[in-house]
Amino acid sequence: MRLPSRAVMLLAAAALPLALTACSTGSTDAGTGTGTSAQPAKAKDPNSGLYTGTRLKTALAPASAFPSGLALESDGSADSGGQFLSPAARKAGKPDCTRLETTSWIQVSGYKGGVSFAQNGYASKTEEVDQEIDAFQGSTAAAVMKALRTVAAECATYTDTDAHAKVKLTGSDTAGLGDEAYTMTLTSGYWENGTTLIAARSGSSVVTVLSTAGGDNGAASAKKVTTTILSALRK
Repeated sequence: MRLPSRAVMLLAAAALPLALTACSTGSTDAGTGTGTSAQPAKAKDPNSGLYTGTRLKTALAPASAFPSGLALESDGSADSGGQFLSPAARKAGKPDCTRLETTSWIQVSGYKGGVSFAQNGYASKTEEVDQEIDAFQGSTAAAVMKALRTVAAECATYTDTDAHAKVKLTGSDTAGLGDEAYTMTLTSGYWENGTTLIAARSGSSVVTVLSTAGGDNGAASAKKVTTTILSALRK
């Protein structure tokens, strides 16, 4: 299991005072005649309604949702805590397909991650299952899902970094998981077992799960963990 590629960076919010425009003595607002200035509209908080990393952490699937024989990887656990991170713009260009084999594989979409997140993973010597939840501002979560579908087409075949083997990727929309979901399966003639990746959107949050556990390329265990997380997010 590779270490998480996303660092936890908590950025302190800077308070920016509103600049007040000086008014000349005796002047009045046009059309009011009251002599008072209209109060500026308060900007809407773009993070309003989003879960913090602390809340997302409680929605991660518990050990009971993972196959027996897998143990929590302590160095793979991270979250953004009670603060929100600054949103990052999408990185354009051809995706690095090898990221599909790592934790935080959501980054293959070009998006570094959400303004809050939580992740961990369970593994044995031969199998692993990783889970992550990212919360995004506005309509970005839907944009992430769209980008992942594009990645599936662009990474239909690629060469992995470890065995330098040819990897085949198949992807399809998946019904019954959240507001929308997409499943990708990675297989190679050089691997003992394939990998299943599921991305599922629930409102402004995107759940991403990676599994190599089980003789079905990790499909059943990936779906179980995803379903467990989605259920917790709805509570």
